[in-house]
Amino acid sequence: MTPQTMRTPRSGNPATAEEARALVAQVESLFMPWNVEALVAGFTDDCIVRFGVIPEFRGHEALRRFFAARSARQKDYRLHKEFRSLMGDLVTNVWRGEWIDAETEQRMKGFGIEVWKMRDGKIALWEASFNAAPADQAIDVERALR
Repeated sequence: MTPQTMRTPRSGNPATAEEARALVAQVESLFMPWNVEALVAGFTDDCIVRFGVIPEFRGHEALRRFFAARSARQKDYRLHKEFRSLMGDLVTNVWRGEWIDAETEQRMKGFGIEVWKMRDGKIALWEASFNAAPADQAIDVERALR
């Protein structure tokens, strides 16, 4: 497979909603199939990641380990990211995903929101919040709050 690279506008950070939408779509494409090296290359060397309840981590090596662990656990990962906003150096998106848990063989679904703080066309800070559940279970508010 030919390695993909994240496309960024010539000026670096996205300056328009169209450029930010294209960046979100490009990142989405790198998850299917998992292109760990291209994903990591889209982050600054000193990136900071705050992903759900996982303790904050920093840098390419930690990010590479994170993506490798997820790709091993999330079989047949299908992702849809939708651009939401661009304000200065901040890009936000929401995502929906489905996968098969490699350990349990359970089909899973997830939903989340991400905020990317950009620097020189790369993600310098990735903050993400998400929920995940078995795909075949209906979740209502009462059940989700247990």
